[in-house]
Formats: sequence, structure tokens, C-alpha cells
Amino acid sequence: MTTRDELALTVRTIISNVLGTEVDDIQEPTSLYDDYSIDSLELMEIGARLERVLALRIEVSDLTGAHNVGHAIDLLEARQAGRA
Repeated sequence: MTTRDELALTVRTIISNVLGTEVDDIQEPTSLYDDYSIDSLELMEIGARLERVLALRIEVSDLTGAHNVGHAIDLLEARQAGRA
């Protein structure tokens, strides 16, 4: 199992790769909808990449329900720990 910091870096890196930004531009308070106007295809690509890297099944609601990047990390951390 990865630490929260490792998970956060993985999530931020995947998001930045999909959106074409720098990793440092993506922080936990970042809202992908408000700050980047992310569309559903980008969100699905992020989800697919996270599933591959983390070897987790990620529900669409995990991604669409996240208020910001930090909330998404929390949801993924809980999923890894088997709490969600």
C-alpha cells in the first residue's frame, strides 16, 4: 500500500499529464471543474490511468463526486484501504 503522499503525487501527476499542466499546478485545493473546466472525456482518461496505476476499480461517481483533488485523494485512499 502506498502512503498518502505517494498517492497524492500519483494522482497529481496523472491529472497534470492529462490536462497538459505542471504537477505543481495541481494541488489538493484545485477544483478540476472550476480551475480547468475539465470535460467528461478528460475525467474518464484520468480515471482509466488511475485504475491502471493503482490497480483499483474506480467508480465514475468517485471522480465526479470529488469536490477537489484532495477529496479525490481521500476517496482513493479509502478505496485502497478497503473502507469504500
